[in-house]
Amino acid sequence: MQGFKEFILRGNVIELATAVIIGTAFTAIVTALVEGIFTPIIASLFDTSDIAEATWSITPTLQIGTGAVIAAVINFLLIAAVVYFALILPMARFKERQAKRRGTTEAAAKETDVDVLQDIRELLRQQAISGGTASPKA
Repeated sequence: MQGFKEFILRGNVIELATAVIIGTAFTAIVTALVEGIFTPIIASLFDTSDIAEATWSITPTLQIGTGAVIAAVINFLLIAAVVYFALILPMARFKERQAKRRGTTEAAAKETDVDVLQDIRELLRQQAISGGTASPKA
């Protein structure tokens, strides 16, 4: 039971749940935008009342249903734009400002735990060599 409690209270699970909730809210907003504004405009271009019924007539007997595909593409582009302009771009600017405030460079900010551990290993090797002891194994 203790392991389950630690799993639930771990930061990643809470962040993931928050992301799902926010994603659902964004989806509802974008869907309403597409259905309320863009779908009627596109439907009027195809002279139909419902975008899903919009077709492209190749011949009188061959009609290709393009309305649903067009609505899905618009929905995808709108979601991507909202995510980029409302989340990605502001977070990138926020990280830049934080790095400037701390006086670190972008390269130093991207240094990972692995890089730090490799630096520590190299320092330990140098100490072992200068101290006359055998070097630690990699």
